[in-house]
Amino acid sequence: MQDPEPKPVHTPRVTLQTSKPRRTPNAAGSRRWLASLLLLASFSAPAADLLEVYRQAQARDPVYRGAVYTLQAARERVPQARAALLPAVNLVGAASRQSGQASFNELPAVARDVHTRSWNLQLSQALWRATASAALDQAGQQELLAEAQFRQAEQELILRTAQAYLDILVAQEAERVAHLQTGAMEQQRALARRTFEGGTGTVTDVHEAQSRLDLSRAQAVVAGNELQNKLAELTRILGISHARLAGLRTDGSPPRMEPAGLQPWLDSAREQSIQVRIAQATLEVADREIAKSQAAHSPTLDLTAAYGNNFTSGSITSPSDISVRSRSTQVGMSLTIPLYAGGGVQARVREAVALKGKAAEDLEAARRQAVAQARQAFAGVVNGAAQTQALASAITSSKSSLDANKVGYLVGTRINMDVLNAEQQLFAAQRDWHKARAETLLQGLRLKAANATLSEADLNAINALLEAGSP
Repeated sequence: MQDPEPKPVHTPRVTLQTSKPRRTPNAAGSRRWLASLLLLASFSAPAADLLEVYRQAQARDPVYRGAVYTLQAARERVPQARAALLPAVNLVGAASRQSGQASFNELPAVARDVHTRSWNLQLSQALWRATASAALDQAGQQELLAEAQFRQAEQELILRTAQAYLDILVAQEAERVAHLQTGAMEQQRALARRTFEGGTGTVTDVHEAQSRLDLSRAQAVVAGNELQNKLAELTRILGISHARLAGLRTDGSPPRMEPAGLQPWLDSAREQSIQVRIAQATLEVADREIAKSQAAHSPTLDLTAAYGNNFTSGSITSPSDISVRSRSTQVGMSLTIPLYAGGGVQARVREAVALKGKAAEDLEAARRQAVAQARQAFAGVVNGAAQTQALASAITSSKSSLDANKVGYLVGTRINMDVLNAEQQLFAAQRDWHKARAETLLQGLRLKAANATLSEADLNAINALLEAGSP
């Protein structure tokens, strides 16, 4: 069902003015010319839409980029663990020179130099290493955990970007309404002064109008500050700022929920949410840690082989200068049987069992949290749609009420306070209507996130509700 189409009054964006030091006419003219040129350039540039902003966030958000590198690092754990089960080949070489003097049979000492060179090619292959096999299995589960954590980072980026974007649209509308309200209060104050000067009004009407005007000006300042805060939040994500963002069309309706009932969303969230997947993967990693700790009791069996070449030119302690050259080949097996390690292995097993118990409890907590989030988001979508429709009707009735109060004030059947209250009620309804629409869209995204189905396609559905030419 489409939202009703209230028609809020559109006015140009208000530019805040600040006091400037006095300048020469030429300098002031140049400054005004430059400011006009920059303003024209900002309005001629196309407005960025939600998909464009999201793709910029993918490329520039440091939190998301950090998650990308974290995933890349996690994917290297399996090759590292597998390396412990693959052959290891080393080439070892050495060369040395030994100088000295030696005397044989009480003859005068003579200087002698001995040169030694050797190289050895060594090979080792694990035949049975239970610890390494368990570590490889655990590394695979750790990679699945990293994949789930990255998927969570993707969904969080979608939510953060959409939240920042829609918050800006809401803040822009609140600022626009605040300035409209200020303008209306100025007109009502002027009318109160004229009626007072004409003898048909009271000084109380003037004071009431001035009081509402002062309040609306203060609200406009707050709204402008809130808009700057929301713009800064998007800049924090992107690292750059946007002069214009595409606004929501007034005739658009939020995407329909499929399925429409609550229970399927709750059942899916309990088993498929990202938080649940992360908790499940963490539990599997903890289970593999138990197996790896227990494997420390197991013996290890390695195949070893070596081939070497050695050369020695002689010996300082021998009168003979005979050089020796040899080649050797060695093949064998190395068996290690753990007997006792001071109780450390048993302690690590008990620690791993306790951590697995905690991981199981974390999984149940994640399931309950996912169900609660899905229930809250579903209610937000349903209630948001109803609130949006009610506020649209309130805008229509508030306009009629305001028109009637203005006429009544002119003919003397209504007082100035009635007009001021009607104006404030209309502007509040317009502001709340825009806020409710944006919040309903966000709740729809949160509902998808609670079920791990949030994707760029959901942003595209919201993007279809934007008008590219809006300021």
